[in-house]
Amino acid sequence: MSDLTHLACPHCLAMNRIPTSRLGDGPKCGQCKQPVFTKAPLEVDEKSFHGLVLKGDLPVVVDFWASWCGPCKMMAPAFAEVSGELEPQLRFAKVNTEQSQQLAAQYGIRSIPTLAVFKGGKEIARQAGAMQAGQLRSWLQQYL
Repeated sequence: MSDLTHLACPHCLAMNRIPTSRLGDGPKCGQCKQPVFTKAPLEVDEKSFHGLVLKGDLPVVVDFWASWCGPCKMMAPAFAEVSGELEPQLRFAKVNTEQSQQLAAQYGIRSIPTLAVFKGGKEIARQAGAMQAGQLRSWLQQYL
């Protein structure tokens, strides 16, 4: 296993190579100098999905949601809380299925919220339905 982790910058989408042992040290993008980790879920759309979710080395937990969805709104604070705790071991992203309908169709999102874990450019797990922070933490332990 390489001692470098490849990650896209959430601000400019430039790929960065970061020593794995330094992921928790607040690395900055080599191109735009912004933080590579935000301690909050990244808002992802069709344009940024490939770089932020599929290309990096870290597993990415994606929340497919919609603004009209009550359970999505109820789960949002728990998703944000867990993202602040588990980053930089995992990355967290949110896809608004109303604005990114093509992504939702491409990944066969039939109900929301749906959480999917991607690693190495492939979906490796999926869970439909809202979860509380403790449930989400427990579910994600296997990907740390």
